[in-house]
Amino acid sequence: MDLVTHGFNIYHDLVIKASLQEVFDAVSQPEHLNNWWTLKCTGLPEVNAEYNLYFAPEYDWYGKVITCQPNHAFYIKMTKTDPEWEPTTFGFNLEQVEAGVQVRFFHINWQECNHNFRHSSFCWAMLLNGLKNYLEKGIIIPFKERA
Repeated sequence: MDLVTHGFNIYHDLVIKASLQEVFDAVSQPEHLNNWWTLKCTGLPEVNAEYNLYFAPEYDWYGKVITCQPNHAFYIKMTKTDPEWEPTTFGFNLEQVEAGVQVRFFHINWQECNHNFRHSSFCWAMLLNGLKNYLEKGIIIPFKERA
């Protein structure tokens, strides 16, 4: 990861028993993001593309793809969101390992280590577990039951 970090950062690592292509698609393709994270998402996995990450009318967020290396890395810089999320970037680094795909997730450049930061870290851990179950077992947790 060649991003400059400041402030507070969230990091989670997990291994998913799936192919690189399946994991990359699940973290970059809107139809897959809707199965483990967003309620409704639009965007194209290409640099400078805009993603609309819709969760509810009050959480209708946007981000810009700043890194898209198929089957390797996918990063989004938040552009229109809650003020606390606005300076942040999240992303996924993927690597083939014997057990499947090593996912190295980050959500960096939070300004404060406050309730929102801590809650987001917890939610990402739960959502990433949902991503793992989605890819390994085909489980789609209904949106209202997600972290």
